[in-house]
Amino acid sequence: MALFSMLRTNLRNLFSKPATILYPFVEKPVYPATRGSVEFNLQNCIFCSLCQKKCPTHAIEVDKNAKKISIDRLDCITCGACVDACPKKCIEMTSKRNAPSLGNPSKKDLYTQNA
Repeated sequence: MALFSMLRTNLRNLFSKPATILYPFVEKPVYPATRGSVEFNLQNCIFCSLCQKKCPTHAIEVDKNAKKISIDRLDCITCGACVDACPKKCIEMTSKRNAPSLGNPSKKDLYTQNA
């Protein structure tokens, strides 16, 4: 009996479309509730460091004197707490996907922007 069950499953999978996609060549569709990555608009930023205080994983560092924001992409869980806390709305969640890195970047400088 198990042989017929396995044969039926194999035939069904043989004539159906694949369950996976060829990712680098075929882009995965972006759904409305997708949380992609955190992006900063430093022209509007007042460097109040509320995003740094509200981040649950402490992935954001704000340097007020140098007018610099750093985010550690490996620690960020894309929860959106920094986006909600920003009074000037200069932080946004985008559905943009980042390209994979071939090198080994230092953990601290994964993303840094200067004003």
